Amino acid sequence: PANPVIRRLMTLVSQILGFPRHLSQHVGGFVITRDDLSRLVPIENAAMPERSIIQWDKNDLDALGLLKIDCLALGMLTAIHRACDLLTAYRGRPYSLASIPPEDPVVYEMIQHADTVGVFQIESRAQMAMLPRLKPANFYDLVIEVAIVRPGPIQGDMVHPYLRRRQGLEPVTYPSKAVREVLQRTLGVPIFQEQVIKLAMVAAGFTPGEADQLRRSMAAWKRHGGLEHFEERLVNGTRKHGYDEKFANQIFQQILGFGDYGFPESHAASFALLAYASAWLKCHEPAAFTCALLNSLPMGFYGPSQLVQDAKRHGVEVHPVDVLKSHWDCSLEPGKDQNPALRLGLRMVKGLSQAGGDRLLEARKQRIFSDISDMSHRALLDRREVEVLSAADALRSLTGHRFYARWQALAVEQQTPLFGELNIDEARPLLRSPTEGEDIVEDYRSLALTLRRHPLRVLRKRLASLKLTRAEDLVSIAQGSHIRTAGLVISRQRPGTATGVVFVTLEDETGLINLVVWNRVVTRYRRVLLNAQLLVVEGEVQREGEVIHVIAKKLQDYSELLGELKTVARNFH
Repeated sequence: PANPVIRRLMTLVSQILGFPRHLSQHVGGFVITRDDLSRLVPIENAAMPERSIIQWDKNDLDALGLLKIDCLALGMLTAIHRACDLLTAYRGRPYSLASIPPEDPVVYEMIQHADTVGVFQIESRAQMAMLPRLKPANFYDLVIEVAIVRPGPIQGDMVHPYLRRRQGLEPVTYPSKAVREVLQRTLGVPIFQEQVIKLAMVAAGFTPGEADQLRRSMAAWKRHGGLEHFEERLVNGTRKHGYDEKFANQIFQQILGFGDYGFPESHAASFALLAYASAWLKCHEPAAFTCALLNSLPMGFYGPSQLVQDAKRHGVEVHPVDVLKSHWDCSLEPGKDQNPALRLGLRMVKGLSQAGGDRLLEARKQRIFSDISDMSHRALLDRREVEVLSAADALRSLTGHRFYARWQALAVEQQTPLFGELNIDEARPLLRSPTEGEDIVEDYRSLALTLRRHPLRVLRKRLASLKLTRAEDLVSIAQGSHIRTAGLVISRQRPGTATGVVFVTLEDETGLINLVVWNRVVTRYRRVLLNAQLLVVEGEVQREGEVIHVIAKKLQDYSELLGELKTVARNFH
């Protein structure tokens, strides 16, 4: 293969497995073989270009004894790479994943406060709720953090015992020295798959072969069963080694929990490395970090609006899409202070193809555009392409505001030598400037974000009679207080481990609001919960340290106000 990384991988695998040098090895999908892969398994073209897939699943490959390697295509690897490239170009010195300073206490302080929007693996609602309780202070704490918020540890009842022991609320005890050696790093609570397997070996006398069978059965027992016969073996083995039956039952329940998905320690450590690296970038280089995330979307839990809002709350200067300044990707440019500013790229404009963007940039290289007619003619942009640029307000440098841009877009046609260039400014009408509300609505429609005021800030006076609590004010609200709050709905989650509870995240102009909606409330307000874009909530504040939730009691759909935003903004501007 031309890729040197793949060639090196194949060489290493050949050395490890002892392949003869005269035999060729191929990386076909995720299988490495001595001969052409097509001679062993049926292969077909995938839907994506230049991709092939094997028609057999992983169990078939395992039955045949073929080596299978899982290669995770993580979007965060791309984002970190792009962030480092941006910083290298902007700062003039090399940045890479390897150059990120380890164990930065400032980064861990940020993580402990759950300030992790966009950070790999620890940006989810559940992780954000865990971070202020576990308070990761070093890399191994982060490894545990990544692994503990998983269905396996949750179903195996390992989370709360670990937290109680970490906080000094429960003594750390071990039934034997052998168990201590297995569980000491995790305070006597098995967090990782390897620990559960090792426990079966040291406490129940499982052989390495039996332990491997147990590992395989753990991953498939919910679909196919197969763990029942291990329970008797485990109980008898632990008794024989001097442990009581309660300990054996506890281990078996933890094994059942890991059937719902738990992490190997090595996997968690690899993810924790990327979590720390992305947290360091967010902490020290938020403009480059957000820029790289926007260029790598879709990925993670948050859309462009939430990422940009979070960046602005962290002091990042964000500049709009502009046909005279933007590149295709979002980019960095000098800001008002020593820190870089983030310039939104043409890729953010809905409906603009990269081919159209490339033509625009190539024409701009030759000379700057004088007006929309000049731009459309030299970049070979048709009316639709100019219209989507005008809708995104990316032509303001050429026209003044989006209403004029839209008017001029109506006159854009494919230019022909017969008629020459059309002068679209001859009958320029007197058009009023758009209101702030109109601009905000168009921004969201065309870019999925706005750099103007948040819609809730514009609507705040309109909603004043509801006496709403803002996100930033929740920190001063006492436990058990009854409040009313509101925000744009940015996520709804109903995890399988939550027994039907729906977790909703709202966003207002000051931050995020986390709702817990119990089953009975979900049933009563299902239509509102599923359809509302702007949600008003009455509920009770539940807090544990820095972790704050609002337990929803009543839900109201105020989405119609978003439709009235243009009028509201005009009246209250």
